[in-house]
Amino acid sequence: MAALSALGTLCVSIVQKLIAAVIVWLVGKWVVNKLLGIIDKGKGVEKLDPTVRSFLHNSVKAVLYVILIIAIIGVLGVPMASVITVLASCGVAVGMAMQGSLSNIAGGIMLLVFRPFAVGEYISAAGSEGTVKELSIFYTVLTSVDNKEITIPNGTLMNSTITNFSREAKRRVDLTFSVGKDSDIEAVRKAMLDVMNGNEKVLKDPAPFAELSGGTEHSMDFTLRAWVNSADYWDVYFELTNAVTKALGNAGATAPAVRVIREEKTSA
Repeated sequence: MAALSALGTLCVSIVQKLIAAVIVWLVGKWVVNKLLGIIDKGKGVEKLDPTVRSFLHNSVKAVLYVILIIAIIGVLGVPMASVITVLASCGVAVGMAMQGSLSNIAGGIMLLVFRPFAVGEYISAAGSEGTVKELSIFYTVLTSVDNKEITIPNGTLMNSTITNFSREAKRRVDLTFSVGKDSDIEAVRKAMLDVMNGNEKVLKDPAPFAELSGGTEHSMDFTLRAWVNSADYWDVYFELTNAVTKALGNAGATAPAVRVIREEKTSA
């Protein structure tokens, strides 16, 4: 009878601790969200660069959740000395398992210090490209042009070549057009320059460029270069592609000749 009473007391104690742990988790999660909201709306934080603000938010969030988990362990009645002993004995294994994560944390800090990109800029790195949506402790999140979310580990990103398409105020549109050998070179150049000079988004300084740059026995290749504001790059790219193609036709430029090779079958 005494054993049953002790078992009942133990079960009640366990249930009470579990209920208390759940309550601490729910209340703690609410407190964490409130604190993060207060921090994000702070005057000093609002003045920070979006990239720094994103990194700070995720770092504080991680620390607060670690504190919350430690509090829950305490509520469950697990002696902290025992927890520390277990963690110490598993330190080597945990350290090896965390190598990748530590590399990502270090990469995130390096990205924050050297600033090869910022939130909102369009980059290409580690085989992916898109607009930077978020820089967290472990990962950088991009949004691709077709609205896909791409997550890249900071360690991988820091060790790769990063191309930032948004950092400079100006970009150059480079296009190549092929015409037939019998086309008038000056007429082709004039048609291309007229199109560029007539486009309001093409900058006058540096001046638009159009020259014969190569070819084959059947064609001549003309290179077009136009400087634009970075935000106008793709608009101008497609506008020039369409307009120059039409202008070359109106200028009398012919299409490159096609060499037809006929194979003759010989009988054995």
